[in-house]
Amino acid sequence: MGAVYQKLETCLHSLREKTSFQPQVALILGSGLGDYADNIQIEETVNYTDIEGFPVSTVAGHKGRFVFGYIDRVPVVIMQGRVHYYEGYPMTDVVLPTRLMGMMGAKKLILTNAAGGVNFDFAPGDFMLLTDHITTAVPSPLIGENIEELGVRFPDMSEVYSLRMRNIIKNEADKLGIQLREGVYAQLTGPAYETPAEIRMCRSWGADAVGMSTACEAMAARHMGMEVCGISCITNLAAGMSTQQLNHTEVQETADRVAEQFKKLITAIVMNI
Repeated sequence: MGAVYQKLETCLHSLREKTSFQPQVALILGSGLGDYADNIQIEETVNYTDIEGFPVSTVAGHKGRFVFGYIDRVPVVIMQGRVHYYEGYPMTDVVLPTRLMGMMGAKKLILTNAAGGVNFDFAPGDFMLLTDHITTAVPSPLIGENIEELGVRFPDMSEVYSLRMRNIIKNEADKLGIQLREGVYAQLTGPAYETPAEIRMCRSWGADAVGMSTACEAMAARHMGMEVCGISCITNLAAGMSTQQLNHTEVQETADRVAEQFKKLITAIVMNI
């Protein structure tokens, strides 16, 4: 057993000492959605600090716990606060929570984030359905000894974001009257916001939005056979696209402004996937 998988097993054993809940769907909540989990039918919560070996988020505003419960009648596990590569953790720790939720039984993963708009057609407050991603700028979570217990050495990534789930999400957004953009998400390391030159580079690659999370989690989930979808809240235009300086307060304010719409969409997705 490799060290990475052994750590996962330790975390799973520690978690199972606290809950036997069996989720079907896993959610990772980005900026502006953290309190969504407070309003579901909560059965149990487990703080990250109470799980042996679990990496702990250091970002302000992230509660740092798993919430187990039901959305309608669907059993879910929700991460209130994710771990980012820029916090100094190795990439295997960044995706450990994703893998752990899969090992708990979740077969489907819904990823959300706050992202900068790279596409000039986007505006702050837009939602973007992820059709694909670019992870050239960050290490792959699959580097190193393959974890055979989770997946194959060379996993196919031709459809990271499930077409079936994307079609359902578009249908539910239409029912709710929510305009849904579609595009490619590029993950960079952070924590500094990108330079204008880096944004031009991302645009030349074909990216429509840029952020500091999500794609590595999606890759790890697909490696272990989970069905994945992702939605970005475009909270700002990226560097060089406007005269406004970038700051986290602006990101949080935009995410908070559209949070209620986002929450309605997340609920509809869970109930129909």
